[in-house]
Amino acid sequence: MISIAFERSFEKAYVKLGKGYKKKVKERIALFMSDEFDPILNNHSLNGKYLGYRSINISGDLRAVYKKKGDIAVFAYLGNHNNLYK
Repeated sequence: MISIAFERSFEKAYVKLGKGYKKKVKERIALFMSDEFDPILNNHSLNGKYLGYRSINISGDLRAVYKKKGDIAVFAYLGNHNNLYK
C-alpha cells in the first residue's frame, strides 16, 4: 500500500472546502491508497508547469495533484480544473 503526505498548499485548500467536498476528498484518497489507478480516479500525468505531477479526479471539476517520491504520494494542490490549469 502506498503512503500519503500532504503539502501545506493542499491542506489550506482542503480547509476551504464544504463538508460534502471534504467527505469526497477523504473517500477518493482512501480509494487511491488501495488502488491508485482505479478507473474512477482518472489518474493521469500532467505537463507544462505541473510536469512530473499526476492528477486524480475528486468529483466533477475538483482535482487533486500529487507527485510520487519513492513509495510516498505527496499531494500538493487541490482545486477545480480552471484554477489549477490556467
